[in-house]
Amino acid sequence: MTYDAIIVGGGPAGLSAALVLGRCRRKVLVVDAGHPRNEPSGGVHGYFTRDCTPPSDLLRIGREQLEPYGVEFRHAVVTEIAPVDGEFKVCLDDGSELTARKILIATGVRDRLPDIPGVKEMFGKSIHHCPYCDGWEWRDQPVAVYAPRQTGVGMAIALRTTWNEDVALLTDGRARLKPDQSAELRRFNIVVRQEKIERLEGADGMLERIVFKKGEPLDRRAIFLNTGFEQQCGLGQNLGCLFNSKGTFIANKYEQSNIPGVYVAGDASRDVQMVIIAAAEGVKAAKAINEDLQRETRKRRFL
Repeated sequence: MTYDAIIVGGGPAGLSAALVLGRCRRKVLVVDAGHPRNEPSGGVHGYFTRDCTPPSDLLRIGREQLEPYGVEFRHAVVTEIAPVDGEFKVCLDDGSELTARKILIATGVRDRLPDIPGVKEMFGKSIHHCPYCDGWEWRDQPVAVYAPRQTGVGMAIALRTTWNEDVALLTDGRARLKPDQSAELRRFNIVVRQEKIERLEGADGMLERIVFKKGEPLDRRAIFLNTGFEQQCGLGQNLGCLFNSKGTFIANKYEQSNIPGVYVAGDASRDVQMVIIAAAEGVKAAKAINEDLQRETRKRRFL
């Protein structure tokens, strides 16, 4: 059996695409490894009608709504995708080999977490990567931006001018700020701590203070990371897809990669990494996939 589309990744982008393609009466399979980027988070924020919904609940609702349309779902890992005679062979870690006319990669990205004691336990609870997703929850509280590069300046000022009066920038002993950056931070009364961080202290995943190897500890309630991310998997690279300098797929306005028949959606493809944006990209990709399938059908019948 050949699927019209196999969607790799069952997060908001993948499920949104599956819903649209299912309603287009396409034969669709969603393959998901079960490790979404926002798994540690307590809630999805900024999603119209679903604000503060736990991520697991959002995905459960999404899968339930696929049932009337015959969309198949598998908990598995895609180990290989290879073009074969105008279609794609898809191999799973359970030994299955499947065939699809189109591929949608919606696997998302993985945040790079600093190797500091306490970070993993607090990530998703009081340590976050997106102020637009979690800034409201820490409004008017003392927060910090962790950025071992100079790129943390913009995030620190964004927090200071939107959500928090007390903001600190942590460089962890690595970044050296330029004079104009230091002046801008002083203008907004943003504290800069350039000492190496020894550990984070708190209880039940909630940050209380940051302990440095030298100098006084700093009381904070939350940290926003500016440490970058990486692809959840190497399927795109193995297919020969192109990536930008940030490490996300290069795709056209129809969410199509440089490889014919391979589409991308969600955090894996754009720099505006919010759940509602990922879902919207899934819809765009599904529409483009269906129109591509329509063109192929018309061409075959004409010939």
